Order: sequence, then structure tokens, then C-alpha cells
Amino acid sequence: MLEAKVIHKVYNDGKKDLAVLKGIDLKIEEGRFAAIVGPSGAGKSTLLHILGGLDSPTQGKVFFQSKDIYNLSDPGLAKIRNQKIGFVFQFYHLLSEFTVLENVMIPALISAQSTSHSLQFREKAMELLIQMGLSERVSHFPNQLSGGEKQRVAIARALINNPCLLLCDEPTGNLDSKSGEDIISLIKNISLKNQMTVVLVTHNLELSKLADKVYYLRDGILIN
Repeated sequence: MLEAKVIHKVYNDGKKDLAVLKGIDLKIEEGRFAAIVGPSGAGKSTLLHILGGLDSPTQGKVFFQSKDIYNLSDPGLAKIRNQKIGFVFQFYHLLSEFTVLENVMIPALISAQSTSHSLQFREKAMELLIQMGLSERVSHFPNQLSGGEKQRVAIARALINNPCLLLCDEPTGNLDSKSGEDIISLIKNISLKNQMTVVLVTHNLELSKLADKVYYLRDGILIN
């Protein structure tokens, strides 16, 4: 499903180079739930963004379903991100001017590039929100929701296009411990139900125990 080969990421502050990732090799099989654990600033989010085509490596290759994603055209990579990969972020990234239902529908509308299937997308978004326990929040706006509710909306949005890969970047970082546990359990259940591949980035060792496989990222090196 997903393979990274000798991934390096180097940033330059104008004076010197800073090596964040130092030759990462990673292979994740279809249907697995993998966690990448490490302290703050270890490069976990950078690695996840590279795996999802959001940020390119300084050196190395990423293969998604056997395709070298950084050899694709920009539209080709954008299509994969929109239709085959779901993203869940720490800060939710919900659009404040849209309702919960509209936020969930947005990736599907972008994918279709027309409104001809908007009723179908609305029905799918409603179905997902019901699964998330948010049936009474569909007309609310993000500022009317709790942190846990916002993250459930973000998960529903990530699932609207039926992705085969879900990338989660510190999805519990802004939540209390109980809400965080509920979110990780929800992601785990989604993974099992839909046979979806999940990569979770977290600094929380306890939460990572729900994963099938755990990797540790420290000083730019990934330890199996």
C-alpha cells in the first residue's frame, strides 16, 4: 500500500542546513494500522506529510499503490490526495463559514468538480455524521462544537471519498485524555470495518498501543 525509501528532509534557515529526516525506510501493508511515535519536534508530522504527498522529500522516494508519487504531475498527485487519501489533522482545519454537513461534503464536491451529484454527497455526509454520533449537529457551525466533535467532523470529511489510506497527524493533540481515547478507538474501528490502511502520528505511547505496528522516530531515524 505505502512504501518510503531512504527519505531525507533537510531545511535551511539561511545560515545552515537542518536535517529532520535521515534516511527513513518504511513499508506499510494494506489494511494495517501503523503508529509513528516520537517526541515533539522529532519530524513525525514532516514524515506524514511526505507520505501523503503534502510535502516533498529532499531525497528519496514514496510509493503509493506502486506509484512513485513524486514523479506524478501536480494534478495527478492532487487527484490521489483527494480521492484515495484521507487526512485528519490536530487542528481540525474546518471551515468556519460552513456548517458541519457542508464541511464534510467539500472533498466530494471538489472531486466531482460539479454540483450534479450534490444530493448524493449530502446523503453520504449525513450517513457518516450519523456514524460519528453527530446527527444533531449537522446544521451547527464549527465554533458551536466541542473539540471532540470537531475531530469527528474532520474524520467524517476524511472518509467522504472512500479513501483506502487514512493519515492522522496528532488527532488527539487538542483533546482531553477521554476524548482522545474515544477518537483513536473510533479510527481503529473504522480501519477494521472498512479494511482501511491507517498511519497515525502521535506522541502518546498509550494511544499507540491500539495500532498493529508501532514505529519510533527519534533524531531523524525510524526504529521498528
